[in-house]
Amino acid sequence: MSLGWNEILLILLIVLLLFGGRKIPELMRGLGKGIREFNDAKSNVRKEIEEGITEKERPVTPSTTSATTSATTQP
Repeated sequence: MSLGWNEILLILLIVLLLFGGRKIPELMRGLGKGIREFNDAKSNVRKEIEEGITEKERPVTPSTTSATTSATTQP
């Protein structure tokens, strides 16, 4: 069920009649900001997931764990 050129033209004409020529740029700006914020949030979530995966894969260094245990056992 795809839209043809006639349907798209009809929808654009109805939008133009409902909102007027002055309101459409504001609507498009708002739509652009919303899409930009969505993409930013999506990339932030992807980055956090990748950081979590790399932290899980990173091995624990024995030098830091032995230094802390020896420091706590010595008087």
